[in-house]
Amino acid sequence: MASGGFQARKVSEHVWWVGAVDWALRDFHGYSTQRGSSYNAYLVMGDYPVLIDTVKAQFRDEMLARIASVVDPADIKVIVSHHAEMDHSGALPQTIDVIKPDKVYASQLGIKNLHAQLHDRHEITAVKDAEVLKLGGLSFTFLETRMLHWPDSMISYLHEDELVFSQDGFGMHLATPRLFADENDPAVMLYEGRRYYANILLPYSALVLKLLERIKSLGISIKTIAPDHGPVWRKDLDTLLGWYAKWATQKPEKRAVIAFDTMWQSTSLMARAIGDAMAGEGVGVSVLPLQGSSRADVMTELLCAGALLIGSPTINNGMFPTIADVLTYARGLKPKNLIGAAFGSYGWSGEACAQIEEYFRQTGVEPAVPSLRLKFVPDETGLSQCREFGKAVAAKLQGKVAA
Repeated sequence: MASGGFQARKVSEHVWWVGAVDWALRDFHGYSTQRGSSYNAYLVMGDYPVLIDTVKAQFRDEMLARIASVVDPADIKVIVSHHAEMDHSGALPQTIDVIKPDKVYASQLGIKNLHAQLHDRHEITAVKDAEVLKLGGLSFTFLETRMLHWPDSMISYLHEDELVFSQDGFGMHLATPRLFADENDPAVMLYEGRRYYANILLPYSALVLKLLERIKSLGISIKTIAPDHGPVWRKDLDTLLGWYAKWATQKPEKRAVIAFDTMWQSTSLMARAIGDAMAGEGVGVSVLPLQGSSRADVMTELLCAGALLIGSPTINNGMFPTIADVLTYARGLKPKNLIGAAFGSYGWSGEACAQIEEYFRQTGVEPAVPSLRLKFVPDETGLSQCREFGKAVAAKLQGKVAA
């Protein structure tokens, strides 16, 4: 089978990358992905070839072409599916039809999910947590990582290459021609890694910490981490693991996120005055107007921040729709260790702030100060109130960080 112009890339002694880069992706179920993504599949060349994961359905032929640049796809004896989400399993049924492997492995919950969502007629064999299998003469240890970030998720360790196939863990949405993390801009790696964690893995932070401890307790040497999205890590693994430990702990920093929308620029004026006052108190401030910032931007900046300030005008006796959108999205991602404050301009009734405060109450965000409501356009007195409001939140945040 010809490779059709697509070539595999060598990852380690036995492992080749045979995935696909999605340069066009700009939205991943509500999470904006402005740098695209990749769907990483891996070919393990032992006594016989083993395919680790597949790709999104429309990239199946590209994956098969990359495989063909190393070996005839029909020679693959085993496929392992670490995660049943469609960006990794969408191509699985047709790939099985083409390759006709002897075995397809998944976790016990993976089998259930694959059959349920793909109505798959193929037989799949379950692997147990901590089970060791010899595949192609090479040793794989499988570990269940339930809810990281699906119930069926698992990872595996290839002993001979000291390599972890980490599934959606330690990944990022980043389309790049450079396969390895150390070949990419470190600032981009940090930002996209943080963005991915904040928008995908944040609600499962307690499980991330348990996984890090479990990996540590195994006493295994890890030279390479090969995720299902983004570049492969072959250097600076302590940096990557350190990021995850920090993000999962969610220790609040002296940073505040001010997310707002505005109708006639009055709430915008309030947000800028509040942010300026907080910056003057030594607080790192991210001011995010929702007319130009996505919900994913807000969550990215909110990761490890200590304060969330939400500004909204009142429309139809409620908060602005974009504010409701962001708060609904944040509720599902469950950020912790936050203080919160609400502010906004109003013309008639001004219910938005009370609704934001109710959101804080329901989600465990600690109120920092009473909300600040100003009628119509802030005058000098109103802007002075905004500055005092910002200073008061800054003082509360500094006390929380120092505690």
